[in-house]
Amino acid sequence: MSQAKTSPVHLTAAATGALPRALLLAICIIYGLAGLFGRDPWKNEDAAGFGVMWQLATGGTQDWLMPNIVGRPFNEDGPLVFWLGGIMIRLFGGWLGAPDASRLATALFYFGTCAFIWYTTYLLGRRDEVQPFAFAFGGQPDARSYGRALADGALLIFLACVGLAMRGHETTAQVGQVCFIAFMLYGLVRSLDKPVQGSLWYGVGLGALCLASGPILAAALLAATAIAAVACRPLPARRLAAIGLPVALVIVAAWMAVVYFGVSDRDDGVTYIREWARYDRRTYGAPSLVSAGFIARNFFLFAWPVWPIAAWAWLSWRGMRRAPHVALPLSILATLLLLLVLQRSPGDVQFILLLPPMAVLAAFALPTLTRGAINAIDWFALLFFTIFGGFVWFMWIARTTGYPPKIANNMYRLIPGFQHTFTISAVMIALAVTLAWVLIVRWRLSRAPKQIWRPVVISAAGTTLMWVIAMTLWLPAINYGKTYRDVAQAASMALPSTYTCVQPIRMGNAQLASFAYFGHIRFGGPDDGCDVLLRHDAVDYGPPGNLSHFEWRLTWEGRRPADRDERFRMYRLVDIGRAAPTRPTLPRRLPRQP
Repeated sequence: MSQAKTSPVHLTAAATGALPRALLLAICIIYGLAGLFGRDPWKNEDAAGFGVMWQLATGGTQDWLMPNIVGRPFNEDGPLVFWLGGIMIRLFGGWLGAPDASRLATALFYFGTCAFIWYTTYLLGRRDEVQPFAFAFGGQPDARSYGRALADGALLIFLACVGLAMRGHETTAQVGQVCFIAFMLYGLVRSLDKPVQGSLWYGVGLGALCLASGPILAAALLAATAIAAVACRPLPARRLAAIGLPVALVIVAAWMAVVYFGVSDRDDGVTYIREWARYDRRTYGAPSLVSAGFIARNFFLFAWPVWPIAAWAWLSWRGMRRAPHVALPLSILATLLLLLVLQRSPGDVQFILLLPPMAVLAAFALPTLTRGAINAIDWFALLFFTIFGGFVWFMWIARTTGYPPKIANNMYRLIPGFQHTFTISAVMIALAVTLAWVLIVRWRLSRAPKQIWRPVVISAAGTTLMWVIAMTLWLPAINYGKTYRDVAQAASMALPSTYTCVQPIRMGNAQLASFAYFGHIRFGGPDDGCDVLLRHDAVDYGPPGNLSHFEWRLTWEGRRPADRDERFRMYRLVDIGRAAPTRPTLPRRLPRQP
């Protein structure tokens, strides 16, 4: 079938003008760096990831080989992302502080993801089969200009995704996984014209992805590659299997060998690797209505506006769905969606993995969008982000000035105990970003550029506006509501002057990491003979069971002011058989607590 019959794209050269480099780089840099610095690790995944990185940076060789949080093994994800975070803390922690230094790794992964998405789309956009219809008297764009315009669009689509704002700025393994997925996709595309080089890129990306996650995610994307090779004949499957797969296996095998031979007890190394693989298997199971309901409620907002544009790409290229620009990102996207449905405990932290292949696929919808669709995307983004920005400013003014009184009082109740402060630098940055938003909207609507990236400029600028003003005007309040700093320091003040160790009971990874870092609490395990218990309770279960001649006495309880569902209680083991309590000789193993 000829190109004239298969290509749905009819463009002139004017439609592929490059987006101003200064604007594109400004959006990428401002969006990527905002919210990374000047805050604490936040509850749940962010604090847990930081805890692993901090343990690596302050620990020894055993910690680097088998990542943990103050002795508790952390095998939910592979060690690669945490290694980089630990290196950043060691290099820059003394200057920036450990939390800010750890997020330098997040910044590197973010910028790496942006670069791989851009170059992957650029290579696909230069291929012959995706070129616009060739007019009889010329005037169609050249391949390089067309590929560059598509790449700009793909990057803007990625930045416009609503869910990227929070999840893309955390110290989690997922920010590395999303980078390595984009890395691997770039290798597949590069192999179309340079099979050996592309296979090497693919193998390194696949191996790094396995070390940053687990064997199931890497195996699933390996299966996606096999599916893509069947659907897309230009893909050099034999080269990928002969070069890329061995490279990936060598990377993973090298880590396993180092763990096995490097730890002091080889049984510990075997146990760590086995639990790493088992945790990955326990993450997935049969599809459930709970997972489907969670995805239906959260995914479409998280992935807006990338998912409708990607769906349009599938429809508009119906005659070329086995071409590389559709088959390669779609095979990876479909596999990741399947894994998402199979999760036993659904959560939005995994949604971010879908964005690179979805953004690449969505870029090829841009030249086929109708004027009505373009206007709908533009006006929705304009209205949504203008209303959101105005709401953020209005609530901040109410909180700062106390007017209107009713709204100000509601804000005080939402964040009890928070002392609001006026920071001139934060306000000036928020004003500058708001002004930039107005200028971008004015430029977009007044000049009405014809370039194919025009439907997503306002969306990308809007997410940047949303995130930056939230991370300037409201960062102190958000940080106060999501950090464990105050409660951890209060617990530390309640500790006896001398104690053996503190045994955590029902404390999650984020809580354990935060209490260890902010409170400098010395934690131990059940076999360490700890004389202090720190228990996390949703309700009061009463004191732990007493031992012979000893009892557990409550010495402190507290919680984060912004969270009413969790409460921490500290108990100390005291000798009730003596008039003056002295330090007892403790049994090596404490009874299990309810």
